[in-house]
Amino acid sequence: MPHDHANSRSHAHAHARAEAHSGGHSHAQEDHRPRHGHAHPHDHNHPDDHLHSHMHGPDRAAELQVLTEQFIDGFVQAKDKTSYLRLAGVPLEKPGQDGAPSLKLVDVRLVTEWQVGTASPAFGSRELSYLPFPGEMVRERTNMALVYVSLDAREETDLRSFLAARL
Repeated sequence: MPHDHANSRSHAHAHARAEAHSGGHSHAQEDHRPRHGHAHPHDHNHPDDHLHSHMHGPDRAAELQVLTEQFIDGFVQAKDKTSYLRLAGVPLEKPGQDGAPSLKLVDVRLVTEWQVGTASPAFGSRELSYLPFPGEMVRERTNMALVYVSLDAREETDLRSFLAARL
């Protein structure tokens, strides 16, 4: 299992005789010797100078993008869309807020967009800095919204938000 270290020292693990540890991974027992200058417990309770690699920021966003794409592909191909949503844990009804009537899932909306450029604030100007993309950089993005309604309310849940809450 690769690890990041705050200092320049590095180490490797051999995996000859695997033994399970509480940290969710296994190593040979003899791999716990401090060959590299510091103890190496595998319970993720390390001092501040020992950093493990975990998914944060861009990695999590990339994972969420892949999950979103796969979910949408599965939904589009599913013969029974309602069963697909139920198997995925999408609620067909949601409780209303503050005692309001429950909301019912009535629509699943797919929106496809193509990003053809980018615009950002320009330095010292009220104009946006605009960069149109050449053809090979244009990207298709499809997203899904779950549309819930009651007599009093309408609520849309973005698929990315739904999936992120489950990760």
